[in-house]
Amino acid sequence: MIRNTFSGTKPQMGLLLPNTTHSYLTFKYAGIPLVYGYKRNLRKFFLQGPKPIVENGKYKPMPMQDYYLELCRFLELDLPDHPKPKLYISDRLQGEGNARLHNYGIQHGDLVIGLNPGASFGSSKCWPTEHFSKLTELLTAKYNCKFLLFAGPGEEEIAAAIVETSSVDIINTARDKIDLAKLKPLIKRCNLLITNDTGPRHYAVAFDVPHIVLMGPTSPIYTESNLEHSVVMQKDLACIPCHKKACPLGHHACMRELTPSDVFKACQSSLNGVSV
Repeated sequence: MIRNTFSGTKPQMGLLLPNTTHSYLTFKYAGIPLVYGYKRNLRKFFLQGPKPIVENGKYKPMPMQDYYLELCRFLELDLPDHPKPKLYISDRLQGEGNARLHNYGIQHGDLVIGLNPGASFGSSKCWPTEHFSKLTELLTAKYNCKFLLFAGPGEEEIAAAIVETSSVDIINTARDKIDLAKLKPLIKRCNLLITNDTGPRHYAVAFDVPHIVLMGPTSPIYTESNLEHSVVMQKDLACIPCHKKACPLGHHACMRELTPSDVFKACQSSLNGVSV
């Protein structure tokens, strides 16, 4: 099965970004003779690459962008120190996005706020749906704005709960099955994105869209790069970071204690001077 992945090719080298031993075995069983990656755990005896930094007996957290760049520099690749991610939108995709926005009733000059309430990682990264609902009401009382609600596969119930409990109109894009490609022009159109710590936040980085990141159980160090347009909000709790998919303590305080009023204040700061 693994060999079929590379059917018709004979790779001479593999570059592993995941840190797992399983990922190394995938390349090994595919017959790739030379594999590069970080020397961690058992696989350190079998592959080529740098050793991660260890402090106090633990691997030192660092921004993932820098982590991967150091691996590439081990291969003597010429790379910039602090590259900014770029995303491209084809003319066809942009045209489809413009048509979709028109169908949603969004016009040039509208103040558009994106909401991204899901997280494929697990429920621990999700800000409560009732908090999102309350936030939309606070924002509507202050701004003449329109909301675009984004939801990935399996997140439809999260989106529906926000729409049902909010007293304001929200455009729920989940009904249109927006994939990652179709999502690009929609996020690019936003004047502000309010998001959990998940993939679409990086779309906002690439498109220079101001965004509020609601950070719960994970260390912010791993994504501590290209934060010029970011506001990262996280509570100071003893249980952070746990990096668990679901709250092991049952209270989910890291997200519940991030109040809608606190996030609203951050939104106000981000929206100051925004031109539409």
